[in-house]
Amino acid sequence: MHRHTSRTGSGRALGGLTAAALCASAVLALLAPTAAQAAGPRPGGRVDWDRIARCESNGRWNANTGNGHYGGLQFKQSSWVAAGGLRYAPRADLATRREQIATARRLAAMQGMGAWACARR
Repeated sequence: MHRHTSRTGSGRALGGLTAAALCASAVLALLAPTAAQAAGPRPGGRVDWDRIARCESNGRWNANTGNGHYGGLQFKQSSWVAAGGLRYAPRADLATRREQIATARRLAAMQGMGAWACARR
């Protein structure tokens, strides 16, 4: 029986590339931590924002050390703006603890807990 093959072999190569891409995607999906995993284990699945703030800024919710990060959770200004923090204050260090946590929850929903190095500890 004669089997038909493409002269260029592109059909087979394309199939191989598609399979490789799917395998790579699956591996990355398995290896990438979810937001919950990055935040570490918490009782009841809750984020301990005070613990993160202690790690990020020694728990100083009004921290402004001149390093480009502000508040207890050390927001970058662009992150503060993107997550809607301007509704509370021009910068995170000028907002209350409660306002910073509300903004942090929105930021975490947008990009996961990886925004805080201390959330991974």
